[in-house]
Amino acid sequence: MGRGKYYTWWRRTGEKLEAAFYQENWAARIAYALKLQGALHVDRRDFYLPVAQGFTCKLAFISDLHAGPLTDVRLLEQAFAAIAAFEPDVILFGGDYVSLHARHMRHLLGPLSLLNPSTPKFAVMGNHDLWLDDAHIANCLQDVGIEVLVNQNRRLPAPFADVSICGMDEPGVGVPDAGQTFTGAEAVRLLLMHSPLGLKHMGQHDFAIAFCGHTHGGQIATPAGKPLILPPGSGERHFAQGLFALPGQRLLLTSRGIGMSDLPVRLFAPSEVHLCHLYSTHDRLAR
Repeated sequence: MGRGKYYTWWRRTGEKLEAAFYQENWAARIAYALKLQGALHVDRRDFYLPVAQGFTCKLAFISDLHAGPLTDVRLLEQAFAAIAAFEPDVILFGGDYVSLHARHMRHLLGPLSLLNPSTPKFAVMGNHDLWLDDAHIANCLQDVGIEVLVNQNRRLPAPFADVSICGMDEPGVGVPDAGQTFTGAEAVRLLLMHSPLGLKHMGQHDFAIAFCGHTHGGQIATPAGKPLILPPGSGERHFAQGLFALPGQRLLLTSRGIGMSDLPVRLFAPSEVHLCHLYSTHDRLAR
């Protein structure tokens, strides 16, 4: 087990039963073949940051991979192929890399190999990671060049050195510390956290854009895309998916993520990966 809080006996028991029932990935393969895991949606957005004129940076964000018996590996491969084709300058990972057992990290090795090894990559842990074996998962990520941030920040390399990636610990079952997360960060801060619940820890801390996942967009939603049920720790239902303007000119992007938990299906809540162009606010009128 990992260091995550609230991993109750009934949750552990339920996941053991799930693991026994879904072993050998049969359900994910059938659901994928029947198109019940949905088609991958590529979300493309432009953002403007208070940095020097002429700034351009390509950023990819992916979350909630849930590698294991509930997510077909072909869906993961599609997502990472889309990122690789985008040729980003930095890649952010929003947590929940596996479902049911940490050994399923092995299913991510092939998809992750599609990415350019020299691209800076940063990650935070999700609740499933902290419940299972976050040390093993973090080691696997670090072995493929992904730096895991736990209430830490890192300045991007030149020519993006005016920007810091600030990774906060999982807000629902971890030990989030916004003050520590932002200490020493550059003036332009991109916040990486697993869940929108992290907003409750922000107080007056400043950031430009927050990237998070966890909600799956409900995973099963109405035809209009309204989530039927959100996982615990999602924060306000209003922030279940999409882009939101927050006080202080801050933005929040909540991803539906890629994989699945509990059930190997998505209905009206398709998987998504986010490919973002970052520009200077001084260049907004020229675009």
